Amino acid sequence: MADPANAGAGGTETTRMPVQLRPMQVPKASDVLADDLRERILKGDFPVGTALPPERELVTQTGMSRTTVREALRILEVQGLVRIKTGRAGGAFIQRPGEESIASTVNLLIRGRQIRMAALLETREAIEPSCARLAAVNRVEEDLVELDRANEAIARDGSLTDFLQANVDWHVAVAVASHNELLNGFMLALSRAIYTSTDNQGFVDADVRRATVHSHVAITDAIRDQDAESAVRRMQRHVHAYAEAVVQVDDRTAIDVGEA
Repeated sequence: MADPANAGAGGTETTRMPVQLRPMQVPKASDVLADDLRERILKGDFPVGTALPPERELVTQTGMSRTTVREALRILEVQGLVRIKTGRAGGAFIQRPGEESIASTVNLLIRGRQIRMAALLETREAIEPSCARLAAVNRVEEDLVELDRANEAIARDGSLTDFLQANVDWHVAVAVASHNELLNGFMLALSRAIYTSTDNQGFVDADVRRATVHSHVAITDAIRDQDAESAVRRMQRHVHAYAEAVVQVDDRTAIDVGEA
């Protein structure tokens, strides 16, 4: 006789299949809190400079542990969305991510993947002429002051370290003059990485210095005159010539970008 429990609606016997569940990935409480705060910050619910409630109050409001709240705030701090201050006037203050956030992320990719010098130079050849074009179109007087300051520093007969730092400052100043935050962030990371690799190789001689000074002045003049086509053309020649000089030294170089 059939077991009624195993019979279907028509009285026929059915076979029960065992219930199977897959492992579930449950997000950490700190990630949930950080995600919620991040979305509200990015939507503009909290103006820049706003102080989040004190840690004890956040624990009360969210019902989460102090450890969870602290971890969530650390996540947002790393992402450049809050600034943590200590002391009596301390706390967590809202800020917008800037170019440094982009540069930090790109720098991690470069270091983590051990990006080759040749790839960095290829990227710079693709990006910097566009920076020069936009700089010629969008530059303001303050941008020209920074470019001139970097040119003066790079022309000095100083150490290799001073020369390379002035070189970075000039390239970053061109990106800043473009008034494009994404390009600025990328150039911060690229310039620092190339600076580190060049410093390690030490191939910059007097001829390279003179050529660099000449190219920088010519590009700066085009930016000053708001001659976008000349700025692009001169920057293309400059970064390509530099790339060729580096590749001739060692086109198999993988770089280790230190803390910048």
